[in-house]
Amino acid sequence: MHDDMERVSGIKDPVDRAKGAIDLMARYQSRVNELSRIRREAIEEAQASGMTQAEIAARLGVSRGRVGQLASAGPPPERAFFGTDLVTISLGGKYEAGKTPDQPTSEVVTREDLNNFEHLRKLLAGMKLESQYEVIPPTGIVNLNRDNHVVVCGPRLSPIVAQVLEGDNNLRFAKDRAWHLVDQNTGKQYRSPMDEDGSPEDFGYLGRLPRLDGRGTFLYVAGIHAIGANGVVHFLENNLAELYREMRTRRFSTLISCRYDPETLDVLESRRVTPLYRHEG
Repeated sequence: MHDDMERVSGIKDPVDRAKGAIDLMARYQSRVNELSRIRREAIEEAQASGMTQAEIAARLGVSRGRVGQLASAGPPPERAFFGTDLVTISLGGKYEAGKTPDQPTSEVVTREDLNNFEHLRKLLAGMKLESQYEVIPPTGIVNLNRDNHVVVCGPRLSPIVAQVLEGDNNLRFAKDRAWHLVDQNTGKQYRSPMDEDGSPEDFGYLGRLPRLDGRGTFLYVAGIHAIGANGVVHFLENNLAELYREMRTRRFSTLISCRYDPETLDVLESRRVTPLYRHEG
């Protein structure tokens, strides 16, 4: 920290020095937020193990009242499910109807995926995490080797994502007369009611998958149809704390069903329909 401050204070141009100070403060604030989250989670774990606030206070060298304050201060523990810094949300892009691939403005994302970003942005902001989105080009090429990364893109739009999904021995996308999801442990197929009888329901996939460089993971969301991904995001909004307690940041996959309003495309309910399949350990 001292070296960083010395470097910034030594910048000759005053505007560049101010910018350097702003950037450094933002970096340190991100670390302070993460340390606050770690502290809060540690106190919650100590309490869950049976320790009283008085015992924790004695160990920390603070008052019992201060322990109560620390237990509710800072971001919630489940913030770590998404990352520790700026979260990038990659949305699958398609060529705009009537335009050719050589036109620079021809890449668009669906209304459902833009809604996904807005819902995720609000969820992350509530946990003191900033977010941004990027559009995966129609070629499907996306850099998966990044921290704090969420991918919302079906395997049919990205061969790279499809390749990673092949490594999931529990759940898989498949296609015959229509795209569907398969639980490879039970053999059960999950076909979208949208395709079967037109009902406003769909299924989605939620998982934490390995990066191609083997140095981490990324969070993956996809539906049989675009609305299925909305159902997964709805599930995260309403079940994140429980999901984090169960999985932390370990690799897993599961399937989510959802029901939505066909007029507004708002998800009305979502639920998990398969176990949380662990991919490691």
